[in-house]
Amino acid sequence: MKIVDLRATTVAVPLQAPLRHANGAHWGRFIRTIVEVVCDNGVVGLGEMGGGGASAEAAVLGLKPYVLGHDPLQLEQLRWKIMNPVGSLYNARAQLHAAVEMACMDAAGKSLGIRACDLLGGALREEIPFASYLFFRHRNAATGAGGETTADEIVAHARDLKSKHGFTTHKLKAGVFPPAHEIEVYRALAAAFPTDRLRIDPNSVWTVEEAIHVGRAILDLNNDYFEDPCWGLEGMRRLRQFVPIPTATNAVVVNFEQLAQSIRQDLIDVVLLDTTFWGGLRQAYKAGTVLETFQYGASVHSSGELGIQLASMLHLGASLPNIGFAADAHYHHLTDDIIKGGPFRYKNGSIALPKGPGLGVELDREKVAEYAEHFRRFGGYAYDRDPARPNWYSVYPERNFANPADGAMAL
Repeated sequence: MKIVDLRATTVAVPLQAPLRHANGAHWGRFIRTIVEVVCDNGVVGLGEMGGGGASAEAAVLGLKPYVLGHDPLQLEQLRWKIMNPVGSLYNARAQLHAAVEMACMDAAGKSLGIRACDLLGGALREEIPFASYLFFRHRNAATGAGGETTADEIVAHARDLKSKHGFTTHKLKAGVFPPAHEIEVYRALAAAFPTDRLRIDPNSVWTVEEAIHVGRAILDLNNDYFEDPCWGLEGMRRLRQFVPIPTATNAVVVNFEQLAQSIRQDLIDVVLLDTTFWGGLRQAYKAGTVLETFQYGASVHSSGELGIQLASMLHLGASLPNIGFAADAHYHHLTDDIIKGGPFRYKNGSIALPKGPGLGVELDREKVAEYAEHFRRFGGYAYDRDPARPNWYSVYPERNFANPADGAMAL
């Protein structure tokens, strides 16, 4: 089996409402690049990566000299071809490789009649639990969705998501408003769901001292972990001296060098593994086995996925023995997807591992065309800017939080 073609298509899939975060906002849509590897046996493997447009598509297609003629089963060769550590000093290809590797694992699985997780050793679970990912949202003026700013509004949003999807773990995306307001919101969630698990993530924008203050203010709650409350391995090291809540990161341990430092110096308790940030599903799995060896926690990170990447997250969550926490997903904020059969469905807060070979998903070509046109019509956006704060930009640690009294603007 050989790869005979490589394709890349940018799509923009609408969100129910714009999602606010410490660095800016998702402006009401996710921009993703769909990657396809076409094999000489007629099989088409699917991958996905964040971002899009002409430059992203050109970057993917620029890998043709490495990929055409390659056997999709030779995954370790593919890693060295594309993600050679010395070459990557000049060509940051980790996420490009992730999308192509995802597509190769999909193609290989489809050709052999096995699942992507079977290429990793098989599945230990058939359902993967997820957390409700709660954002302060701008209001979607067209639909009336969103607009959450206050504690009561976030709790009502969480109740709605729990009712629809069955979540029993709740994650608050913080770092938008001053810490005192977000402590109030977080404690309100704990009061509303006294038996559920909680986690909070301000995207690293608090100072170490602010993070210590927040950690002590929520110490009595049912916390899974304290995710990226401050920036850097040294900041997280200092924090752990003062706050006994387990710490977690998806921001400062995203490669094996950082993982080695974190383990050797006992810096962070839980690493959230991303099937794109780490350079692929296999790399995220390998990082998980290292964490298992040294008895550190692992979970599955979300980077704004559509159904293809979500499938890779499900295969990762199914295969790792040391997944001790509900996975993250932005997925329930989407209005649609580009896979056949429509979006994955939650049941009791979990999503079932796909049964089909490879990743277990296929493209709905009409949906791809629809959302490729949506991208052409509306374009991309700057993730690190907020459309409601046109002259604002984030500085770490953040000193220019939004004012909760201003509410969430309609966009």
